[in-house]
Amino acid sequence: MTIRADDPMPNRMLILLGLAFGVCITSGFARFAYGLILPSMRDDLGWGFTQAGWINTANALGYLLSAVVSVGLFRRFAQERLFAWGVVLTTITLVASGLTRDFWVLSFWRFASGVFAAPVFIAAGALASNLFGADQRRNAMSIALTFGGGGLGMVLAALAFPPLFAIWGHSVWPVAWLSMGVASVAMAPLSLWAARQLHTPVRGSDDAPAPLLRTMRFEMAGYFMFAVGYIVYLTFLSAWMRTLGAGPWMVSSVWCIVGICTLLSSFVWRGVIGRFQSGVPLALTNACVAVAILLPVVFPTIAGLLVSSALFGLTVFMPPTSVTSFIRQNNPPDTWGRLMSIYTVMFAVGQCIGPIAAGLIGDAFDNIGYGLIAAAGILAVGSLCGALQRRLESPAAVPQASS
Repeated sequence: MTIRADDPMPNRMLILLGLAFGVCITSGFARFAYGLILPSMRDDLGWGFTQAGWINTANALGYLLSAVVSVGLFRRFAQERLFAWGVVLTTITLVASGLTRDFWVLSFWRFASGVFAAPVFIAAGALASNLFGADQRRNAMSIALTFGGGGLGMVLAALAFPPLFAIWGHSVWPVAWLSMGVASVAMAPLSLWAARQLHTPVRGSDDAPAPLLRTMRFEMAGYFMFAVGYIVYLTFLSAWMRTLGAGPWMVSSVWCIVGICTLLSSFVWRGVIGRFQSGVPLALTNACVAVAILLPVVFPTIAGLLVSSALFGLTVFMPPTSVTSFIRQNNPPDTWGRLMSIYTVMFAVGQCIGPIAAGLIGDAFDNIGYGLIAAAGILAVGSLCGALQRRLESPAAVPQASS
């Protein structure tokens, strides 16, 4: 990377903002904002929970395919180059999603946005993880703030979309996709500039041997469970709130809380994530996400929704941050890219399962609350898996900076 120890802090923070903008486009807009648009799309297009879940599963399938391919791509192309292309192409899919009402065409564009988003998410975490050299706590915060770009996307969407639908009706949902495309066009230049400041070597032999992967099996299993569970909340939260009679301003407020809390989460968790080299951070954050998902079902009140959204926002990006930090602290640098790709494959498989499974459960009981309960149970199992993960016997010698 071109960042040096004597580079000024404002330059590092501007690069960090550019990386966060990339995650905002590919995760906040292209993945998470769908939960806000979904109720209007269902009403306008006459979808059931299964069809609505499929649209997000199509996105997850694209993410899965891309994650599998990325295992090889990151051995041939620089991370910053894949990050830049992913940002540009995802922006195109957002615009295209607002230009059709056909179910299968929409499925294609959601699939494509998943394809282009995976390299951005992988590269963003890897690039942010070394912005502060050997300072583990600052690197943990850097990773979390980068992933917090997804929260920025949720805040912007929450401020705009519920009032839009309340005033103009459900049929204007294409405007939501188009507006996110326009916002992405505005954000992309800083993301592309940030990518150009970071130059990582391309390695052709950063293999992660099977014995190494076996030592991380509990961390991988816990991350898989997180992927299955968390996406259900983001997909169906607005639909669940509507069953409780929540109006557009309440929906907007809850999603704003989720997004704002994701931006604050790095300050809450950086000490825990920087301190432990085991699966403890993943166990704790998975448990918190499970509680957050269960709260609005057990306590279907305004208070339950508000506490749930705050807790979810404070923890939802911490499992990916925990995993990135775990990889960085326990393995040599030349394996980070490949290991992140392998973990992302597991993550993508989980994301494929979550929405469609919860949708089927919701249709079977005519109540999506049961899908949320199932997601919380999966996350509880993921928390147990994280607790079983120990630090590796021969962790990478990454020096700790004093805090």
